[in-house]
Amino acid sequence: MSIQSFFKIDENILPRTILAHDGDVIYYGSMYDRATSDVYLEKLLSTIKGEHEEVFLYGKLITMSRRVAWYGDTGITYSYSGTIKTPRTWTKELLAIKNTVEQLTGDTYNSCLVNIYDDGTQGMGWHTDKESIGDGRSIASVSFGAERRFDFRHTTTKETISVQLEHGSLLVMRGQTQKYWKHQLPKSKKVQSLRINLTFRRI
Repeated sequence: MSIQSFFKIDENILPRTILAHDGDVIYYGSMYDRATSDVYLEKLLSTIKGEHEEVFLYGKLITMSRRVAWYGDTGITYSYSGTIKTPRTWTKELLAIKNTVEQLTGDTYNSCLVNIYDDGTQGMGWHTDKESIGDGRSIASVSFGAERRFDFRHTTTKETISVQLEHGSLLVMRGQTQKYWKHQLPKSKKVQSLRINLTFRRI
């Protein structure tokens, strides 16, 4: 099956606002129907070879349990936790998904960080993405596979807001979100299947 034959946006998308203040986060729900999301998950897993990256945290070199890969336009670099990465060439699946995201959001992106979580024992702690994209820029997060909880915590009030990221779903963070809110993907022993996450950015 070609990319063109299953490239179809779900017409039942109903975007909703997640944050009431100090940021702009929109959850679109699933962009595709179940069958299309299943095909994308299968194709992404067969074409993307993630690696267990090493990062410096609190002065120590740590090997991350999740697998990552970075794709993007020629000539850009990505700085993350003290490391500088050069992107791989876009795959046709990533470009098709990017096209869907850009249609829905009205934003454009030149790179994509891919995270592969084998199960709920792998996650990400509280952090912001301001380091790599700067203030105010849009990050579009697309999830395939296991449904996972995603949390936001205000840096001053400590208010916490959560959203369940569904198979084939899109979450967009814009404006002052990275300044005022941290986010995390908490671990969960209840989740026993794989999830792949694509975060489209403009570096």
